[in-house]
Amino acid sequence: MLHLAARVGGLFANMNDKVGFYRDNMRMNENVIHTCYVRKVEKCVSCLSTCIFPDIATYPMDEDTIHKGLPHTSNFGYSYAKRVIDVQNRIYNDQFGCNFTSVVPCNVYGPHDQWDLSKSHVIPGLIHKAYLAKQNGQALKVFGSGKPLRQFIFSEDLARLMIWALREYNSPEPIILSVSENDEVTIGEVSQMVSDLMDIEKDLEYVDAADGQHKKTVTNAKLRGILPNFKFTPLSEGLKQTVDWFNANYETCRK
Repeated sequence: MLHLAARVGGLFANMNDKVGFYRDNMRMNENVIHTCYVRKVEKCVSCLSTCIFPDIATYPMDEDTIHKGLPHTSNFGYSYAKRVIDVQNRIYNDQFGCNFTSVVPCNVYGPHDQWDLSKSHVIPGLIHKAYLAKQNGQALKVFGSGKPLRQFIFSEDLARLMIWALREYNSPEPIILSVSENDEVTIGEVSQMVSDLMDIEKDLEYVDAADGQHKKTVTNAKLRGILPNFKFTPLSEGLKQTVDWFNANYETCRK
């Protein structure tokens, strides 16, 4: 079983309702994981997030650093709800022998995303704003300085890796599913890529706003040790596919 149920949102959604994100996700995780135990589910793979890692850390971070410091205050509630999944997996495995584990993807993007500007993550939010800016002959407005660094994984790559984890990965220890730390880009860089793909001729406009966590760089060394030949979709290629899908499906997508 893949446990993907979650209440998710971008930086400002998390900042504005930390209690709601904590309570909703805690309830979902408790219900799903305990029910898997009660119903004798053979295996459960839960999806975490790089938001769970400490705000102050030595980079790149690996699976052993998850609980070694406080997460960033901007997503404190969501982060701790997700961290508890790791605790649940370990204690259910220890006490009952359950084959429960978790994966930790970096920022995910791709077709069929959530494009609502009040809830979306960074790339779908940028693409939607760029679409509207293009229609109105305006520049793409980027909230914050554009300096924070992020790693991005194409949704189809993550889907393939999660199916692999469901079939092949049998440890309660979490595993990071991410592109390399060398593929990290700034928000400004990815914003420019989106602006170019939307054929916006005007320069980016930066709007004074919170940046959130400056970086949360992780290493995929553990994954590479097991799957050394896995091919990740380059960001430029994945973004083009995503922008093309959004343009073609604007009227019916979730927004």
